[in-house]
Amino acid sequence: MSVQKSSETQYPPSGAGGIVQDNLDYTLFSWSKQKGINPIAIKYAEGVHLYDYDGKKYIDFSSGLMNVNIGHGNPRVGIAVINQMQQLSYVTPGFATKPRGELGKKLASITPEGLNKTLFTTGGAEAIENAIKLARLYTGKHKIITRYRAFHGASYGAMSAGGDPRKLAADSQQAPNIIHAEDPYCYRCPFGQTFGSCKYECASYIERIVEFEGPENVAAILMEGESGSSGCIKYPPDYLKKIRAICDKHNILLIADEVMSGFGRTGKWFGVDVHGVVPDMIATAKGITSGYLPLGALIVSDKIAHYFDDKILWLGLTYSAHPVCCAAAVETIKIYEDDNLIENAVAMGKYIDEKMLLLIKKHPSIGDWRNTGLLGCIELVKNRNTKEPMAPFNAKPDEMAIMNKVASKIKELGMNTFVRWNYIFIAPPLCITKD
Repeated sequence: MSVQKSSETQYPPSGAGGIVQDNLDYTLFSWSKQKGINPIAIKYAEGVHLYDYDGKKYIDFSSGLMNVNIGHGNPRVGIAVINQMQQLSYVTPGFATKPRGELGKKLASITPEGLNKTLFTTGGAEAIENAIKLARLYTGKHKIITRYRAFHGASYGAMSAGGDPRKLAADSQQAPNIIHAEDPYCYRCPFGQTFGSCKYECASYIERIVEFEGPENVAAILMEGESGSSGCIKYPPDYLKKIRAICDKHNILLIADEVMSGFGRTGKWFGVDVHGVVPDMIATAKGITSGYLPLGALIVSDKIAHYFDDKILWLGLTYSAHPVCCAAAVETIKIYEDDNLIENAVAMGKYIDEKMLLLIKKHPSIGDWRNTGLLGCIELVKNRNTKEPMAPFNAKPDEMAIMNKVASKIKELGMNTFVRWNYIFIAPPLCITKD
């Protein structure tokens, strides 16, 4: 027997309470138990700040999810979006549009040399999915080597490619032919070495995996341009160059996940620029529109692009190259340039490094500080000598008690930032000032 909903109009409580309740009653929150959560209702945002319905101001010190690089509420993006919607809001990806061409041309001018063509997606996970597909189509090989301490998205293929434990709940449904490798985590070297006296076991280990799996089977090695939500684990100097050399030696593609590290976050347009490495593909999103609209991009080398001149590219998405999203991205990139945001990321990154030295002296719980540009992470420990973490990797709820108090106190004091396990992330909008 069907049950009809009451036709009586239900009016929610006024103010923030009603907004939060509607969210809790009618929407699902990601990565959370649905009972017991108490989200803040955000009324508006401006620059580097969020404002709730009680007028409380929070400094957004993780740029949303490390994506609002230009800051909140920049009117230039809104104007570009409105103008494009009034002219053309949607057309199928088989058509050419002005913003699509403009964005593709602009990306070719800021990416490493030789990466000049882009497939547009709606986000980072789709960019990764299509990078994996394209690597297999192009090479005729099937295995993908990735890192354990990396997150590449939450769709099945991208989730399987990452080693992040959020995938374990769906472990039985992982995509096949993904091989995971240990990370070059110098603070906690998995090979028991100390940087400076080591022999880059972290890199030679990758080559051993290639040899074990058979280089004739390995299509690509997928690496973040710069580590993000897994703890901003900094690559040792020349590590990515060594991975590039392994790829070249064995005819393997190098895919750079620049979803989080792209668009000025590291003080360069892309994380690979910090390391002087040219990948075969860049998968990116987030900062391309600064989160104002969903958009992702898979930027490929000329060699890969030319391969499909006479072969069908078996990739496609309904909203690929969405004209409104492309228009938002074109204007966003202009803002990076006009407001010198990448240069500011370098200057403010150095400033934060200086201030962190003072905090490290003050707080014995700070075990390590890792930062590139404005992509940084404080690692908290119970003991600096033993390096026992304040909360372990993939901590269970009861193991997060201390860190939950830390996160709560930070929010109470008017800062919103990403806290995970024993990590506190520092990744503010690139427009942040010393004040």
